[in-house]
Amino acid sequence: MSIMEIPVNRWYKVLPARHSWRSYDARPVAEAELERLREICAGLSGHGARAVIVSGDTGRVFRGIVGSYGAVTGAPTYSAFIGDIEDINVNEKIGYLGEGVVLEAVALGLSTCWVGGFFRPGMVASEVGIGPTEKVFAVTPIGHRTEAPSRNDRALKALAKSHSRKPLGELCSGLPGDGWPPWVREALEAARIAPSATNRQPWRFRVTAGSITVSADSMKDTYRISRRLDCGIAMLHLELGARHAGAEGIWEYLAAPEVARFRVDTR
Repeated sequence: MSIMEIPVNRWYKVLPARHSWRSYDARPVAEAELERLREICAGLSGHGARAVIVSGDTGRVFRGIVGSYGAVTGAPTYSAFIGDIEDINVNEKIGYLGEGVVLEAVALGLSTCWVGGFFRPGMVASEVGIGPTEKVFAVTPIGHRTEAPSRNDRALKALAKSHSRKPLGELCSGLPGDGWPPWVREALEAARIAPSATNRQPWRFRVTAGSITVSADSMKDTYRISRRLDCGIAMLHLELGARHAGAEGIWEYLAAPEVARFRVDTR
């Protein structure tokens, strides 16, 4: 899936600590931290999706809307997630690589927030440069969050809580839970806490003794964000859980509405 060897234990450890945050105190991100994030972007980019770190006046990139999702304010840095629209798997690739950048930022003690619909993609494109078949799919602010949550952050958390985490029994089919190998449960619990647009949790999992297949619950996209992008985020979480439990595997992309299958060697 990725070009680099992902830091499994480092990212798995911070999965519960990842929370969306929209208000930042404007302190610049240290150069050493920026360099580490650039290394992660370079390592994860390729095969139709890439990530770029941009520092400076991010206010021109983000815009707020009326309602629960307010403006991103004070962020000194952002990462842009760019994909090739001719790649049929571009959305899941964007989700996977973007969440890698997010988790590394969290591991560095920084805050983030996936923004897929309400930012200025044209402004981002002019800053990072994109090819004729490329599109800016999403961005995340990166920085030091404010000590107290803003009204926008409180609204975001309230909306997420209104869509409480679905139980695994509702998300999974195939092999019954009492027959799951230990790696399967750890992988699914990690995927279950992945972020998604308005916490809609569009992923579904079909389990066998040697694989987990990720599917989208619908072909209809909402909030200007692909459900397959959300599934790509869950794919990285799932892989981190499986590998943390000692199960090495590979991803294979599948035709819609399925997204991809993580298959382990059970010999």
